[in-house]
Amino acid sequence: MLNLDLLPEEYAVCRLPAGSSIPAELLTAPADGVISVTWTADEVSIICRVDRVPAAAKAEASWRCLRVVGPLDLASTGVLASLVGPLAQARVNIVAFSTYDTDYLLVPAVRLDEALATLTRTGHHVAG
Repeated sequence: MLNLDLLPEEYAVCRLPAGSSIPAELLTAPADGVISVTWTADEVSIICRVDRVPAAAKAEASWRCLRVVGPLDLASTGVLASLVGPLAQARVNIVAFSTYDTDYLLVPAVRLDEALATLTRTGHHVAG
């Protein structure tokens, strides 16, 4: 199964209007944690630590972040499915995103214990 790291910070999922620039405060690389920015025709989505949420953003906070220990081979299949499937059965909502090297899952902070128990029960190992 997979090895996961639980990042220590609390995260937020943020939305800015379509066409927005990346806020200057997010342009410096984080010393720890992760920032993900996605542009679409409809919005700019940002995932970041709660202490870095842009002032103009609509934000949903109190998420915890799990990182699949990587790097993963881009030809790998079923990585997210092996995590998302059991969490869906346990009715734990998630937000998933990926980078070149690995996959990330956000779970609500209030459901963290349940999410960790579910992932461990299905054979995954969580550190942190």
